[in-house]
Amino acid sequence: MARLSVLPTRLAAVAAVALGLGAAAAPAALAADALSKAQADQVREIVREYLIENPEVLVEAMQVLDARQQAAAEQAQKEALKTHAEQIFNDPGSPVLGNPDGDVTLVEFFDYQCGYCKAVYPAVMKAAAEDKGLRVVMKEYPILGPESLYASRAALASREQGKYAEFHGALMGHKGKLTEAAVDDLARKTGLDLDKLKADMAGAAVEDQIGTTMALARVLGIRGTPAFVVGETLLPGAVPLERLKQEVAKARQAGG
Repeated sequence: MARLSVLPTRLAAVAAVALGLGAAAAPAALAADALSKAQADQVREIVREYLIENPEVLVEAMQVLDARQQAAAEQAQKEALKTHAEQIFNDPGSPVLGNPDGDVTLVEFFDYQCGYCKAVYPAVMKAAAEDKGLRVVMKEYPILGPESLYASRAALASREQGKYAEFHGALMGHKGKLTEAAVDDLARKTGLDLDKLKADMAGAAVEDQIGTTMALARVLGIRGTPAFVVGETLLPGAVPLERLKQEVAKARQAGG
């Protein structure tokens, strides 16, 4: 990594030597206001030839750029997690599973059509069942099409009938294509009043909640599902049960 940081100096030295200035004079010589048009053209040609002869320098430069961008993105994400902590962990519009008064909170952004979300669902439920102090906040994040949006609206509306946990489990356990008809059928089987459910689905509170979660996900840089937040850590992907337990333990040790 230290070797990659000398790239600008290399090019400056090559250009300065070619111009008869010496490597020590490179910074001043390469200043925009210190070069005539002819000199600038000469420097560009020197740099071009250097890169053609040493193409590995471009690879090194891209690696440096990627590393810097990754570090900047990670720092921005950490700051966003702190800034939006209240909305992440304590938004009253987000359904809560597990222990509502738990000392540690695990947040999941998910989509009902996401195969990885379905695969990790048993691990999330097992974590909540085994850890009586775990509070699980569900962020309905329907990004996989209109059927996902319909399912999330129905799930959020089911809270009015006190059946979110059961309906959520039924949707996560559904096999095959998730159509609107399939969502309605699962709602009936869960014991939901379908007419009331549809009326509640059309309410502003449901639409506002989905919009709030979408906006939060963008701020946090979450582009796929599932994604978990615990403590000050964001975990993308279908995280194994043991990893979830480890992160929960770390958050508990840090005070929740």
